[in-house]
Amino acid sequence: MQVQKKQLLIIGSGTMGNGIAHSFAQYQFPVLLFDSNSSSLQKGLQQISTNLERQISKGSISVSDKETILANITPIQDLEKACATCDLVIEAVPEVLEIKKEVFQSIDKYCKPETILASNTSSISITKLASFTNRPDKVVGMHFMNPVPIMPLVEIIAGLKTSERTVETIQALTRDLQKTPVHTNDFPGFISNRILMPMINEAIYSYYEGVAGIAEIDQIMKLGMAHPMGPLQLADYIGLDICLNIMHVLYEGFKNPKYAPCPLLTNMVQAGFLGNKSKSGFYDWSDPKNLQVNKQLRRNL
Repeated sequence: MQVQKKQLLIIGSGTMGNGIAHSFAQYQFPVLLFDSNSSSLQKGLQQISTNLERQISKGSISVSDKETILANITPIQDLEKACATCDLVIEAVPEVLEIKKEVFQSIDKYCKPETILASNTSSISITKLASFTNRPDKVVGMHFMNPVPIMPLVEIIAGLKTSERTVETIQALTRDLQKTPVHTNDFPGFISNRILMPMINEAIYSYYEGVAGIAEIDQIMKLGMAHPMGPLQLADYIGLDICLNIMHVLYEGFKNPKYAPCPLLTNMVQAGFLGNKSKSGFYDWSDPKNLQVNKQLRRNL
């Protein structure tokens, strides 16, 4: 199978979607980047350009490389037309089941019968997503890590009906991106978020209960556990709304109280403290190079 010649469609131009498009385009894959929102689509393309400029400044690519990579990405807003010629679709829409259900029903309808449908979901059952299609053997999880162009891991998740051929194709594709595919079974949160999110949730509880401050919790985990980023800063970076959605998936999936989201996490999302994306979470992100603890949050506790 000549994976390099396959046409790809990425659905969603947000942080993960544009990062996935960037990574494939960098390795000479022709990529269609779809978003129903034109301003979001343009913002995603601009983010790719900005990230490529960062690579140029670090000497990892040349100016001509940037031009070639951007030329490999075609923005599109006609989903039916985009699906018609694609051999692989990767869904990267918000971590909400109803949104993903609508996407999978549409792409299953519009794509060729042999097209593989992949999801970048970080917690939702691949078996459940496959049930929304007429090709469950060709539905697979392809969970990239953020920032996608840099992080080497792709978590590969097979649903109960995913075929071995589909898994093998996606594993080969992942290696073509110079990334490492690691297989996990189809349980809520898989491995990455089943372990990571309860740790983040416990860090939030520790702050909520007054065990230590925000900076202190993060410093302990960085200096004592050699984590490159503390759990509260990481939660801000991921997006507190995404963390909350994943905790809900874990809680509903396992029916275990240990996965219940901390009340503070719920309140912060409701208040619009989403982390980096809203410039305010556990930290004030107005100056990312000089992060300060969010004093407004402290006053409201």
